[in-house]
Amino acid sequence: MDMGIGFPNLNIFLSYVPKTISINGFDIAFYGIIIGLGMILGIFLADYDARKNGAKNEMIWDLSIYLLAISIIGARLYYVIFSWDNYKDDLFSIFNIREGGLAIFGGVIAGALTLFFYTKIKKISFFMTADSVVLGLLTGQILGRWGNFFNREAFGDYTNNLFAMQLPVSAVRANEITAVMEKHIESINGIQYIQVHPTFLYESVWNLCVLIFLLVYRKHKAFQGEIFMLYLMFYGLGRFFIEALRTDQLLIWNTNLPVSRVLAFAICVFSSLFITYKRIKIKKLSKQ
Repeated sequence: MDMGIGFPNLNIFLSYVPKTISINGFDIAFYGIIIGLGMILGIFLADYDARKNGAKNEMIWDLSIYLLAISIIGARLYYVIFSWDNYKDDLFSIFNIREGGLAIFGGVIAGALTLFFYTKIKKISFFMTADSVVLGLLTGQILGRWGNFFNREAFGDYTNNLFAMQLPVSAVRANEITAVMEKHIESINGIQYIQVHPTFLYESVWNLCVLIFLLVYRKHKAFQGEIFMLYLMFYGLGRFFIEALRTDQLLIWNTNLPVSRVLAFAICVFSSLFITYKRIKIKKLSKQ
């Protein structure tokens, strides 16, 4: 398999981008390494913010054990449910996540439910904890998207914009190559390349911008849970537009509706209305 990745309009060409690293004969996927690194850094940031807000020692680290395990399960289940045809004839492949196949929305939903029950049991504020946790979540998402880069996945249709990315045809799934891509296949040194939107990069950069904003804004939040709701609003907004570019969209059964776009839109609208309602309520109370 050809292992090069190029960004022709930036004059960048990486001749060898491996999917795995071998240690004592055991192959470890960069996808997993990067996601793991993102998780660890995310926990540190969430823990730092939670302690500043008066959380008990080790609370976030204790919580993270449950969050990470259940969120990964949720992310995998979401992906498998909405791409069942790829797994129905080989059920054991459901457990193979080394090649990708984690849907962040599934992880967010499972994580939110886990956090809700955890805070209920521990009798601590869900929204106050969520305000810290989403900072860590964003950190994980920023880095985690680069796992898609190494796996040559989560890309968009053909483009010739400044950030256009070239991938060897042999390195991507055939069902993700569109008719438009096929028309623009380019042969370089005998290797065929498609040229696509690097949507993993768009989302990583968007999430970085959101994280920076939330880190600055968190000192001025008007109510507990506002950082959490702002995360949902901004992430939903960005994902709604970026998802439209992708060629590997998961569809709602028996429709042509991308499930993640529908969910992103719903989350964005809900969180926007929630923030508006809470701010109006606070403003009314301040006038009494």
